[in-house]
Amino acid sequence: MRSPRTAAPLVAALLLLASGLGRGAERAASRPRFLALGDSYTIGQGVEPAERWPAQLAALLARHGLPFEPPVLVARTGWTTEDLAAALDREPPRGQFALVSLQIGVNDQYQDAPADAAYRERFRNLLRRAVGWAGGEPGRVLVLSIPDWGVTPFAEGRDRAAIAADIDRFNAINREETARAGARWVDVTPESRRSAGDRSAFAGDGLHPSGRQYAAWAHLAQDPALAALGLVHLKVGG
Repeated sequence: MRSPRTAAPLVAALLLLASGLGRGAERAASRPRFLALGDSYTIGQGVEPAERWPAQLAALLARHGLPFEPPVLVARTGWTTEDLAAALDREPPRGQFALVSLQIGVNDQYQDAPADAAYRERFRNLLRRAVGWAGGEPGRVLVLSIPDWGVTPFAEGRDRAAIAADIDRFNAINREETARAGARWVDVTPESRRSAGDRSAFAGDGLHPSGRQYAAWAHLAQDPALAALGLVHLKVGG
């Protein structure tokens, strides 16, 4: 990590970038913005707003002198890649963002859509749009993997091994496209699998993560986010 003395001008530059160059001096003092795209995992189904992983990540970044505005969430429980694309068509986020995240695909898998070329194209298009909202800089885009819902209490009685294998196929596509685009991969799937048998890792519905599990995801995303913002050095891609 860079020294505080070195980080200070970088933070100042980031604040200026996030304000939108050429949009008037009145915006120069605005805080950087964070756009989070996804589904129930991004919206934090079953937890308080402050426990969502994007909110917890923003809180971690604030400790590094990066006081972000509250994350802008474009996410809803049950959304597939098609649903997210349609929502972005209906109401695209406005302006540019210092940081953009994308976590999508679990509902494609849950609804038995194949992890095929059509899914790859849908995911690739969403990632391309995410890069656009990051000012055309793929290194400022975080892609979080799909967690394994097969370990949850909700999945009791289902073929957990088959679910895990299917999720691995979707994640392989997402990771390959992330590397190809030059975005940053954050693998939360192993963390989700470590939660097997731990009821406190899940919200009341027994399916979605608890705030404690989201905190672990936020910590996994912290260094990639700092790298995206130029405060640490990590390679991009998968």
